[in-house]
Amino acid sequence: MNGILLINKPQGWTSFDVIGKLRGILHMKRLGHAGTLDPMATGVLPVFVGYATKACGILPDDTKAYTAGFQLGQVSDTLDCTGTILETHEFAGITAEQITALLNTMTGEVMQLPPMYSAVKVDGKKLYELARQGKTVERTPRKVRIDELKLTAFDPETGTGMLQIKCGSGTYVRTVIDDLGRALGCGALMTTLCRTLSNNFIIDRCITIEQAQALSDDGSIETAIIPIAEVFRVLPPLHLNEEQTRLYRNGVKLRLNELKLLSGERFAVYGTPDGFLGTAIADREEQILRIERNLKEPQTT
Repeated sequence: MNGILLINKPQGWTSFDVIGKLRGILHMKRLGHAGTLDPMATGVLPVFVGYATKACGILPDDTKAYTAGFQLGQVSDTLDCTGTILETHEFAGITAEQITALLNTMTGEVMQLPPMYSAVKVDGKKLYELARQGKTVERTPRKVRIDELKLTAFDPETGTGMLQIKCGSGTYVRTVIDDLGRALGCGALMTTLCRTLSNNFIIDRCITIEQAQALSDDGSIETAIIPIAEVFRVLPPLHLNEEQTRLYRNGVKLRLNELKLLSGERFAVYGTPDGFLGTAIADREEQILRIERNLKEPQTT
């Protein structure tokens, strides 16, 4: 099996827990995932199966979408409801209009400080490991992309609400909510998180761990595997003839003037009759096509 299995990650599981369980279900070790989810989060977790694991680091669309619950008036060490409450504040009088106005100022490319409870490394150590030791270290803000922030529900009596967030890879939703709370002057923490979109895959296409087990038990799990080529359909296609395909698969750098190239630098490469082969970069200076990643299974004899 080679391709992508879209899993709706259950709450309380780490992303690695999902991989461990699927190794048993699929009876194979070569699995990877894109976009780690916190244990409290649910939603889209693309799991790469077999030879497709080579694509994990070169995915062309890093856009993620989430629905997130929040609670005003509280600040925790983890920035969510699983942590220790450090501060409590009054939130009376805060309106949905105030929240919306602030959210409108928080989109675009922004600098975000990674939370202490995160997998970001400082001096070779993960921040959450230091945080569990009671340590706080200096962190460097990172540039992240927030495309959309929308308030979809708010109860001024309880201070609870829901946000819809569309953003780039590496954005911490917990930090977005903490920043919102600080801007409101009352603090806020995240109460729920569901990823509804990842790498162009929506949650409606996901299956549960239980469904994966059932499909495996009846021998039909391969029907849930999505071809790796689907991830790269956002790239301009490059179609090779049979001779070019043979050369390409043998690692030969093809001349650009011999190819039917569309505009762009990065391409999804399709062979004859092989179909999707992988990705390549057009080196305009050297006028050659450089293989970025081969994603076709090796030919066997």
